[in-house]
Amino acid sequence: MTADKAKKTRTVGEIMSSPVVTATSSETVADVAARMVDEKVGSVVVVDGERPVGILTERDLIRVASSGAEPSATKVSEWMTEDPDTVSPDAPIEDAFASLSEKGYRHIPVVDKASLKGIVSLRDLMNIARIQPFEKLAAEVPKGLEGVAVAETTIGDVRGLEGFYHYRQYNAVELAEHRTIEDVWHLLFEGELPNDVERARFTEKVAPLREVPAGARDLLPEIANLGDQFIPLDALRTALSMITSSLDLKPWLDISYDELKEQALRICAVTPTLIMALYRLREGREPIEPHADLPYAANYLYMLTGEVPEPEHARAIEHYLISTIDHGFNASTFTARVITSTGADLGSAVIGAIGALSGPLHGGAPSRALDMLDAIGKPENAEKWIRDAVNSGDRIMGFGHRVYKTDDPRSMMLRGVAEKLGGPNVDLAKKIEKTVVAVLEELKPGRKLYANVEFYAGVVMDRIGIPRTLFTPTFASSRVIGWTAHILEQAADNRLIRPSANYVGPPPPQPLP
Repeated sequence: MTADKAKKTRTVGEIMSSPVVTATSSETVADVAARMVDEKVGSVVVVDGERPVGILTERDLIRVASSGAEPSATKVSEWMTEDPDTVSPDAPIEDAFASLSEKGYRHIPVVDKASLKGIVSLRDLMNIARIQPFEKLAAEVPKGLEGVAVAETTIGDVRGLEGFYHYRQYNAVELAEHRTIEDVWHLLFEGELPNDVERARFTEKVAPLREVPAGARDLLPEIANLGDQFIPLDALRTALSMITSSLDLKPWLDISYDELKEQALRICAVTPTLIMALYRLREGREPIEPHADLPYAANYLYMLTGEVPEPEHARAIEHYLISTIDHGFNASTFTARVITSTGADLGSAVIGAIGALSGPLHGGAPSRALDMLDAIGKPENAEKWIRDAVNSGDRIMGFGHRVYKTDDPRSMMLRGVAEKLGGPNVDLAKKIEKTVVAVLEELKPGRKLYANVEFYAGVVMDRIGIPRTLFTPTFASSRVIGWTAHILEQAADNRLIRPSANYVGPPPPQPLP
């Protein structure tokens, strides 16, 4: 038998998990949630005897929490998905994967003759997706290159159907919740999380790199005051061009890899300083020099106000910064790698990435999502406002994602950060989120539109005092770490990125007029 035939005959029964963690519909959500934690599973199958009658997932638990319901007084039957789709243990693995992919599920019970035999999760099936034949993509490249793998990377990945993304081998959300941005920066550049000694050495190395070079510092006031309107990303792009010249950054093909890494560290370290200096200069105030004793996140807020930030505010912005360091081959990261593939200098690649980030469809949504909260004003206005917007064809800012077809894990984490910070916008945002999801499910069935990272990012940044004009530059201040990690990876194993296009114009050659 050939390898291909062997793959095709593999069945769900070979990879399913068994026995299954189950519950009854009369149990409380609190009891079942505790069982899920103890058993380390993302769902339970609700059974009547041996027959599955529903499924309760982590997503449902989040919905319960957002609704304000008391889990200890709420029955599983109120929140479970009734009569879930099932798959036979004899079904080919590819069929189960297709069913989960098309319907946006993460788990599917395995049933034989009405009896529960096991469960298969999307994560169990992801390896199958990774070995699907490439011929179809080679023949029909989708617009926007959606789903096309253009390179190999060890930096991280996004699993949109699972609602999961990672940096190296670690869950990105767990890194944001438990580690510092310096730790994650070290992870992306060095391939591993630092120990205490390595962290101290790394922090000591990058701290002095925050300073703007003397020759460039004198020109910042002119950059900040160019034009009638201050566009921070444009100013940052110009300032980085100037620094690239002042530091004499050469094409990476003409320097060593170690030199390129030193340049990457410096550009990452100085970018937050440039953002805050340009903003303050435009406001008619003097820039604030970096605080030598403050870590990255706290120093970012310090350079805005000149005051050491409250620890909870520094930690809140650090959550956001870590969560946005990298996110697969998004538009700006891909741009950085394309430019790097030509052998260009590191500054050019970062500047190109900033240009891609400046588009509203990529990095410009946090402030627009907050503007939507302002426009709605009160929870009771939410449903009418959203229905009117959807019926008018307007885009609901902060909802939907090119990759995620389920809850955005960054949004879920930042919702928790916002709840800890408190403030009037938090309850309003939660009410609007619930209303938007319900209205979109009704008016756009099957679209799977959920809150993305920008929705709660705006709430968090507004609460800790970051001006709206700095929302997207703040995104850039951390994403530059991801960009430069990809630049280093591209340079280490380079091939010029030079795709083709399908010509669809008039058939040539035609006679010249």
